[in-house]
Amino acid sequence: MEKPNLTYINKLAREDVSVKNTLINVIKNEFPIEVKEYYNSIEKNNFKEIEANVHRIKHKFSILGLEENYENANKFEHNLRESKIEVIEKEKFEQILDVISEYLKTI
Repeated sequence: MEKPNLTYINKLAREDVSVKNTLINVIKNEFPIEVKEYYNSIEKNNFKEIEANVHRIKHKFSILGLEENYENANKFEHNLRESKIEVIEKEKFEQILDVISEYLKTI
């Protein structure tokens, strides 16, 4: 399984610590809110909302170096457009949400 990392953030920051810290803080602030919104939309079984939440969250995957998980989230999002939830895609998506949540506590 891929592990979150700061490679892309470091590349964007170009060794500017304040830029790096700003990017990290944005992710640390936005991610928990977006995850909560995702789970709320799951509870309501609202496919449009779930899709919108997945769309917002998946970009954090690529920023944190999770390209394979980004592609899985893309598939999940596509199926949501067709009002389908594939259990395996949903489980993978939610598993990486947990991994990222734990990782963000360490940076």
